[in-house]
Amino acid sequence: MTSPFVYQRAASIEDALARLAEPRTLPMGGGTDLLVSIDEGLYTPDAVVDLREIPASDSVDLREDGSLRIGASARIEQLAGHALIREQYGVLAQACAVVATPALREMGTLGGNLCQRPRCWYFRRGIDCYKNGGSSCPARDGENQYLAILDGGPCFIVHPSDPAVALAALNAEVEIRSTKGERVVAIEDFYLLPRERVDHETVLQPGEVVTAILLPAVAAGGRQRYQKLMQREAWDFALVSIAGCRRPDGDVRIVLGGVAPRPWRVNSSIEEDVSSGGLDEDTVTTLAERAMYDAEPLSKNGYKVELAQSLLRDAIRFLA
Repeated sequence: MTSPFVYQRAASIEDALARLAEPRTLPMGGGTDLLVSIDEGLYTPDAVVDLREIPASDSVDLREDGSLRIGASARIEQLAGHALIREQYGVLAQACAVVATPALREMGTLGGNLCQRPRCWYFRRGIDCYKNGGSSCPARDGENQYLAILDGGPCFIVHPSDPAVALAALNAEVEIRSTKGERVVAIEDFYLLPRERVDHETVLQPGEVVTAILLPAVAAGGRQRYQKLMQREAWDFALVSIAGCRRPDGDVRIVLGGVAPRPWRVNSSIEEDVSSGGLDEDTVTTLAERAMYDAEPLSKNGYKVELAQSLLRDAIRFLA
């Protein structure tokens, strides 16, 4: 049974941070994952603070230096259809367009999507495992079809966010605030591997909240694409996904989702080979295979290696 908690609506970012400084108080965006997590017993808060009414917390602002600042309360559907994002940061718009269902996209916020908890069946059902305070990973030899083939161990979660994969390819930064001040971290440093800290997926500390995502001007334009393979045709988490960007200056970034506890960027040497262009089909195949050399599939998810290689081949052809 879900424990009762107090719902609070923040009137300003200062109001929100003051409330979040209290113990057992959690931030809430659309609530599409948080409320489910509370119902499943992952959290037992005394209060949740709704951030959506904070003025301009959902704004999308082009700054003087050409970078883009996206407020964390911006809704996923809003970003999928935003004209500037579709034109200049298309990979993010495409990733947002395939998140969950239309109804959930209307409710869910970018900040909440980036901070959602993993969907491992054992973790979500409160079964004894590392993330639940246990001393083993039942998924290693159990139901691991949807779990990590890269950077796993001792826990093999995959992060479920589609936008996070696109943002990693765009070299985005995460703006974080608390009553102690503000800090900005690269999105590739925002997520933690289980071997770094098994009970958290991000670097957020108690009382901290994501306030915005920052997209650099240099990442705007060029060739960008997001692809996602799902078990069902629509409205599902990614089995494997890929974000590929070729900037106007020729720099290439390729990031996979659904294969690791955080967005997984391919080796930079492969990106450099793709950037050089002029690749024949044998070279495309070789590069896709090279990208997965470090994969260590579990007993039931070896198929993800083949799916990733297929997406990599498509992305390499598109970018090269």
